[in-house]
Amino acid sequence: MSLLSPPAPSVSKTHTTFEQLVEKVRYDGAYPTHAQAEIVVRRVLEALGRQVTGTERTELTARLPHDAAHAFTSHAPAGEALTGWSFVKDLAERTGGTPATARWDTGSVLGVVARLAGDDLTTRIIRQLPDGYALLFGRAQLVRTA
Repeated sequence: MSLLSPPAPSVSKTHTTFEQLVEKVRYDGAYPTHAQAEIVVRRVLEALGRQVTGTERTELTARLPHDAAHAFTSHAPAGEALTGWSFVKDLAERTGGTPATARWDTGSVLGVVARLAGDDLTTRIIRQLPDGYALLFGRAQLVRTA
């Protein structure tokens, strides 16, 4: 490579497949089967897709494996963003679970999603959403300043 050559395109050093994502969630969330973890991944990503908009939605879609990106974009964003706690309660109602299990499921999936997204994108997603999402992504919830 000479000094005058254009730089090589940036390529991700790790390419996670949907199956690997599900297995990471299965391990982190201590789900007994791959099938159960896959259901949780799809449900949480569908719910998150109803909340994230704009550039962050596009960038996260590009960083997710194909099947995960499809689940994430399967619904249009909702008209009103939910707080983190409302997100968990809504997920529990949609899935017929309890808020406790929905909170566990959400944290298990979004922790893995945050690692795939990277720190910068995860921070921008959390800033876009109402209060309460930082903890769901495995981060401390900081007080917002005006």
